[in-house]
Amino acid sequence: MNRFCRLFLFMLMCGGLLFAAVPASAGDGTQAVQEKTPAHPAKKWRVAYIEGGGYTDYQRILAATAKGLAELGVIADGDVPIPEKTDDTRPIWDWLAEHAGGDRLVFLKDGYYSANWDAAQRAANRKALLDRIREKGDVDMIFAFGTWAGLDMATADISVPVFSMSVTDAVQAGIAKSLKDSGRDNLHAQIDPERYKRQIAVFHDIFGFKKMGIPYEDTPEGRSDVSLAAIESAADELGIELVRCTTALNVPPDQSFANLKQCVSQLAKTSDAVYLTTNSGMQWNRMRELLQPLIEAGVPSFSQSGIEETKLGVLMSLSQSSFSSEGRFGAEAIAKVMDGIRPRDVGQVFDSAIGLAINLEMARLIYWDPPFEILLAADAIYQDIKNAGE
Repeated sequence: MNRFCRLFLFMLMCGGLLFAAVPASAGDGTQAVQEKTPAHPAKKWRVAYIEGGGYTDYQRILAATAKGLAELGVIADGDVPIPEKTDDTRPIWDWLAEHAGGDRLVFLKDGYYSANWDAAQRAANRKALLDRIREKGDVDMIFAFGTWAGLDMATADISVPVFSMSVTDAVQAGIAKSLKDSGRDNLHAQIDPERYKRQIAVFHDIFGFKKMGIPYEDTPEGRSDVSLAAIESAADELGIELVRCTTALNVPPDQSFANLKQCVSQLAKTSDAVYLTTNSGMQWNRMRELLQPLIEAGVPSFSQSGIEETKLGVLMSLSQSSFSSEGRFGAEAIAKVMDGIRPRDVGQVFDSAIGLAINLEMARLIYWDPPFEILLAADAIYQDIKNAGE
């Protein structure tokens, strides 16, 4: 069987070229969440948002979650516009505070906390939000985006429901106890345990490379951000040598971009392929500049984050389409908690919708002619390299 047939069968074994998110049970794994839930509580749930700093994935997942909440009838309007040429989530939150509507959930306009990737501000935000919960009692739910926020809220001594979102590996990060149990009654984390192994298996199946470059921050949070354990496991199984470039990435935007660009330039010279990890240096309004070293070296690239980065120029990705499955999954978890189920009792594991995406302009620039079988397997094909907003 040739390589491309194996790829096609692999994707079919994963559930087809495109399949919907499927939640799993929580707790000990023996009992699913009950189909019937209590009647809607009378109160309006007041929600606060906390993040380590701006990131494009956070924008997309927050917007997709809002859309899911609207589809479920929790809010009236979830069609929030995503700001262009910035990774700031504040405009999305402000829009939701003003326009989401409905009588069940309120996005607190003054309940937005971003550390802007500053460690001191991170500590100050954690204290401010926890003091507010304990002293004012005007926050009923927390959206914690990313590893920093997930850790800060998951380990806090509070009873307010915490939803940990957009974390590459919540278990490795120490946010959740296990795949099926968050470990805390008030905590729910979204986990897709096989996503990154699937990505690397497909990338390797297509190109058969021996050395794969990966940029990441070599800190507990940084290793968790990219799900390093899953990457290492996949590389070991496939006989891939990992070429590592470690640098500071959980830092302010200009510094994280410069550090990532330096890593990409280095890896383009030392690797057969580059796996562009999820990190704050992947700034979509600067993609042309970031990808130039890969073009000059003729090195194939894969986006860990997903299809949105392939749309902008990364050669390929295998991930959820427009973050819709992740947003819907999160929205369903939120709705169940609002209906009276403990966050810990709501399933955490979901299988993201799969779609192979290819950027043909990048393929042309690195002199790779995709075989017909690969084009058939592609769920999305793009033909431009551009910055977000162009």
